[in-house]
Order: sequence, then structure tokens, then C-alpha cells
Amino acid sequence: MAKALKSAAYGAHPVISSVATLETKLHERLRRLVEIESPSDEKRAVDLCVDAVAEMGVALGGRVRRHRQREFGDVLEVRFGKGRKSPPLMLLGHLDTVWPLGTLAQMPFRMADGRVWGPGVLDMKAGVAMALTALEFLREEDALNRPVVLLLNGDEEVGSAVSRPITERLARECAAVFVLEPAQGLEGAYKTARKGVGDYTLRVKGRAAHAGVDFEGGHSAVHELAYQVEKVRGFTELDRGLTVNAGVIRGGTRTNVVAAEAVAEIDVRIARAGDAARIERRFRSLRVRDRGCVLTIEGGMNRPPMERTRATAALYRRAATLAAEMGFGLTEASTGGGSDGNFTAALGIPTLDGMGGVGEGAHASNESVVVRDLVPRTALLAGMMSRTESA
Repeated sequence: MAKALKSAAYGAHPVISSVATLETKLHERLRRLVEIESPSDEKRAVDLCVDAVAEMGVALGGRVRRHRQREFGDVLEVRFGKGRKSPPLMLLGHLDTVWPLGTLAQMPFRMADGRVWGPGVLDMKAGVAMALTALEFLREEDALNRPVVLLLNGDEEVGSAVSRPITERLARECAAVFVLEPAQGLEGAYKTARKGVGDYTLRVKGRAAHAGVDFEGGHSAVHELAYQVEKVRGFTELDRGLTVNAGVIRGGTRTNVVAAEAVAEIDVRIARAGDAARIERRFRSLRVRDRGCVLTIEGGMNRPPMERTRATAALYRRAATLAAEMGFGLTEASTGGGSDGNFTAALGIPTLDGMGGVGEGAHASNESVVVRDLVPRTALLAGMMSRTESA
């Protein structure tokens, strides 16, 4: 591992100094995870990553349970700490990435320019490596004051349809949830609010006809869809944090044919839980203008918003206080993206997100993690696990 990328001094705080002795192990874990490519749609690949983390967890004294899946990667549950009376904390994350197999050839794991680079390094294998290292520190110091559940799934990037019931069931046992997703931006803010996410599909069936010979005999699915998309655009209410975006549109066959079919795929984001039913009603109330066409509406909201509650704000304040004691600042932020923390927050469980790596380029070719922040943020995660006696 490149010594040039290690900080000469992380500060005088004893937790940071102790975690710094594990820095090489942290980097080795991160390298191993990144070099196991794990796109969501490749179950076997994701399961290899599950194997690796399970092995690491057992080496740290964890008790592994594997929730086997058919279509997507298995869901990994690793429990730490025995015989504790307090309800557990959950460390929540995922092992799947958006990167297809073979990406490593163009984006190899490397450490350069103060960064760690590679597919999935920020979103979110750094968070997993940090969690394992924080748990190792707590084990060595005999400072794990309550049970911890490390829960990692393999379908987060495609909506968490398989893992969501497992996440919600186990989260109900927990006092708080720490989400290992990347921090917000290079300032490394923790996330105390996220928007809810919905996916709607509008399908229009019309009647094909020759555009020159029999124009009036046709009913254009494309024209009808254009009308519907314009109506849907009006659902956006920026002052409420509600946005509707028609991101993909398909339709028609040739320019001289009145289109028989057209489809629009629409992204919805909401900041308030109460807007879920409201936006659903608005989509379901859509009606065709051309009665020669048939409109079908599919989909709905798949992630509720993670709203900033008093309990989540209290977790953030605890983290900010601890960070200040360790010698660095911590801010909070809200984001339009969703995570599995949306599910746990919607259950009323205090949820603090963005507790993973600090970097930039998630889902992009410049995906990277800032090296200097890995040890302090791992120390902060460890401190939060040892100090969060109640939520």
C-alpha cells in the first residue's frame, strides 16, 4: 500500500490515533472489496463480495446469517456483541454497484493524488471497509457497549425490492440505524434527510396509419404521450421539494407511420411523506385527450422520504460534538437521492446517513474517496457506536 498517501498525523485524539494503527488493514479491505466487481444484475458476482465480507466479519468475531436470494445477491447479516441487554445498532449498506463486469480494466483500483479510485469505491465499498475497521477497533478496545447488526444487501442500486422486507424487519429490533452510504460532497456532511423516490411509466396505445395516405385514420400514441408528459410536468412543486422528470421517452416506428405505441419513464422525488398519496392520485387521474388511444399507468413510489426528525437530529448533534472533540468539523445536509435509510427512517427509527467515505464521482468515471478522511471518519463511526447508548 502506498505510504505516500498516509497522513503523517491524524491528531491527538486517542480514538483517531488508535484507528490510524489499522489504516493498512482498512486500505486492504477496501482494495479487496473494490476488486470484486459486483454489479446488481450479476448475482454470482455480488455473492462473491458477500463471501468476502462474511469472511471478514467472522474473523472479527461476527456471527453470520445469509439470507439467500434467487435473482439478486444474497443479503448478509453479521451480528457483533453477545449478551447485551440494549437493543442493537444497525450498520446498513449494500454491496452491489452500478458498474458492469469488466470495468476494472478501465478503472482499476489505485491510490494516487490523495485519493482511492475504482468502481464502487465511494458508493459504497469504502463505507463497508470503514465499518469493519471500526468494529475491529472496538473489539480490540473492548469498547463495543451494545450489539451491532451489520446488514448489507445486493440490490440497492436497483430499488431494494428483494432486501427491503429484511431491512425493515431487522431494523425494527434496533435503537438506531447508521447508514454507510457516502457522505455529502467533499465537505463530508452527514445526511439527515433524503427525498423519497418514485418511478412511473406511462404507456399509450394508439392506432397506426400511413402518415400520408390515411393520416386521419390514425391515432398517434406519440402525440397523446406528449400531451400527458406536459400534464405531468405540471405536477412539479419546487417549493415543496416535489419534482417530476420524464427522463426516457420511446415511441413510433417510422416517420411516415402514425405511431401506435409510446412510453415515458418518469422519476418522482418527494420531500414529505404526505405527498406520496397526493402524487399517486394525480398520476391515476390522468385521462386521454384522444379517445382513440388507451393510456396505462404503471409504477408508484418505491422509497418513502427520510425526513429530518428530532431523533435523527439528535444523532447528528451527537456526531458533530464527537467530531469536534476529535478535532474536525461535521455538517449536515439533505439530498435528493434515496438510500435504504429511507425505509428505516419511515418506520420511525432514528436514522443517520452518509456515514461512509468522503469523495466524489459516485456512478461516474472519476469515482474516488479522499484518503485523509478515511481514518477520522472511521474513528467517528466507532465513537458513535460506543457512545450511542440510547436513541
